[in-house]
Amino acid sequence: MKWGVLALPLALVMSGCANVSEINETLPTMNVISGKKPNEYAQCLVEKLADSRGALQLESTKDGMRVIVPAKFSSAPAAVFDIEDRSGGSGIKLHERMSNVPVRPKDVQKAANACISG
Repeated sequence: MKWGVLALPLALVMSGCANVSEINETLPTMNVISGKKPNEYAQCLVEKLADSRGALQLESTKDGMRVIVPAKFSSAPAAVFDIEDRSGGSGIKLHERMSNVPVRPKDVQKAANACISG
């Protein structure tokens, strides 16, 4: 019984459903500039995360694109990329739902870094 009492709050914290606006209120875990245009960077993310995540949501914004990455085991958003068009490339901000949890999955961060150049 004691384990159930301890496990339930932990499960709720780990699976908490955050929405995109709540995730965007967190500090960015990455804020960089890439030589790729927003649509090129977004397509790279789709390719890199195809095996580890569900379908990414791509949305056009007035300044570029927004890419919403689902959680590994649900369709709830886990990360949001705001990719802003700049002359000669794009500015990229990554916001993650569990940004302050050091043991979070690193596939999003690895894909973000791999797509910056190349």
